[in-house]
Amino acid sequence: MAKLTADELLETFKEMTLLELSDFVKQFEEVFDVKAAAPVAVAAAGPAGAAPAEVEEQDEFDVVLESAGDKKIQVIKVVREVVSGLGLKEAKELVESAPKPVLEKVAKEAAEAAKEKLEAVGAKISLK
Repeated sequence: MAKLTADELLETFKEMTLLELSDFVKQFEEVFDVKAAAPVAVAAAGPAGAAPAEVEEQDEFDVVLESAGDKKIQVIKVVREVVSGLGLKEAKELVESAPKPVLEKVAKEAAEAAKEKLEAVGAKISLK
């Protein structure tokens, strides 16, 4: 009998139906006295009572203008203050196209400061 390579065995398995493959696994377990259970399922469950893995703290935030509120002119002024190099026209377009990111990938302190300033003039802000 010729020895089959791993690739040849895989090709043979691909041609089998699920029932045939299931019967093969049962016979394989009996002949070699092994259990073909997936160890990944046990590892995924983890030990009982284990604490969940620590979530990595986010260090970059996006400040998103959800809406300008009633005081659109004040919001435009603050947007110009918060976003350096932004002209009046660009700030107005940004505010009118809400929801839109005002700042992207900034530090937590800068994001919270911008959020505070914008909310003080009536804008609705979210940090992502």
